[in-house]
Amino acid sequence: MSGGWEGSDRKARLPSGWEKIRARILARDPICVLCGVRPSRFCDHIVAKADRHGDDDLQGLCGPCHDQKSAREGNEAQRANPRPGRLRPPEDHPGLR
Repeated sequence: MSGGWEGSDRKARLPSGWEKIRARILARDPICVLCGVRPSRFCDHIVAKADRHGDDDLQGLCGPCHDQKSAREGNEAQRANPRPGRLRPPEDHPGLR
């Protein structure tokens, strides 16, 4: 995982004034809403890729919780929509030909 915006259109899909929205959510949720221990550093969309930017659709998360949530969402999306041709078809053992 690159951890950046490379290959993503996410930044272009954010509303104008995103920095103010982000600051408001992090002020509202100064501690990570998932673990309740570490300071929030990320303004996370509760439903991934839904492009809903209201306060009720956003939450403050710490780095480790954000990484785990994003990885889980990415894995679920990949399982739901596997790329065609990712697995090679089984081959006969060369000694059995």
